[in-house]
Amino acid sequence: MMKKKYSFWLILILSLVITSCGSRKYTVKSDTKAAKAADAMANLKSKQLYKFITDWTGVKYRFGGLDKSGIDCSGFAFLLEKEIYGITLPRISRDQASVVKNKNINNLKEGDLVFFSFGGNNVDHVGVYLNNGFFVHASTNRGVIVDDLNLPAYQRVLVKSGSVN
Repeated sequence: MMKKKYSFWLILILSLVITSCGSRKYTVKSDTKAAKAADAMANLKSKQLYKFITDWTGVKYRFGGLDKSGIDCSGFAFLLEKEIYGITLPRISRDQASVVKNKNINNLKEGDLVFFSFGGNNVDHVGVYLNNGFFVHASTNRGVIVDDLNLPAYQRVLVKSGSVN
């Protein structure tokens, strides 16, 4: 009888310990880069765009790539604009920039394009603007990712932004 009583209490105490560990609440500071990127995604007007981005997030960068085994920045912009907006862009970022009507960065809308020049004067990178200063692109180091356009590293090399129509 004593063994049963101790077994009951032991099981009860272990159950309480295990369940209390599982009930901790983890919070993300709302001012972190990840929280702000998640907020930009949550505020997208187009649910198709949201799904497209989440389906491609994390796909690794591959120069000349155009599928989920690897994609480059202009290929990602090319596919996104075609699938979400029905716009056929040229395949190369420099050529994409040539068909975009220039727009002030403060007037960008969801789906507009942002162009960068990391290697000199010519456009060599493209992303798609989302909202609140965030854009999505195929990063050479991190693959497809939502990023903060206001970071100094991007502000220094931003050369053009605008829309196709």
